Amino acid sequence: MAQETPPPQKPPRHAIARVAWNTLGAVALLLGLIGVVLPVLPTTPFVLVAAFAFSKGSPRMRRWLTDHAIFGPLIADWEAHGAIARPIKRLACSIMGGVFLISVIAGVPVKVLVIQAICLGGAAAYVLTRPDGPR
Repeated sequence: MAQETPPPQKPPRHAIARVAWNTLGAVALLLGLIGVVLPVLPTTPFVLVAAFAFSKGSPRMRRWLTDHAIFGPLIADWEAHGAIARPIKRLACSIMGGVFLISVIAGVPVKVLVIQAICLGGAAAYVLTRPDGPR
């Protein structure tokens, strides 16, 4: 008699969830790192998303982020107080203003400038209305 082969085993749901959380964390961290050198891409929101995702998928990566000299304080201030430190606010708003100025100088169409101004203005308003935190 022919022996039946058992159906392939599905990986446990928690393993799939860990892979998904770790993938999200890695993509967010990569975008955050790109944002360090590319002024049109914000760093802090992506690092915060990465920290959240890694808290679900990789405690080791989460610990690395929270212990990091640059990213750790950003995460700690946000999680403890919903805060963004004043120097980070200044830097973020300066970069947003610089990006808008570059767009104006580059001759970007007015419709695009209006959309950009609304988006950057909204982002700046959000950043500026967050508490400064204890630092």
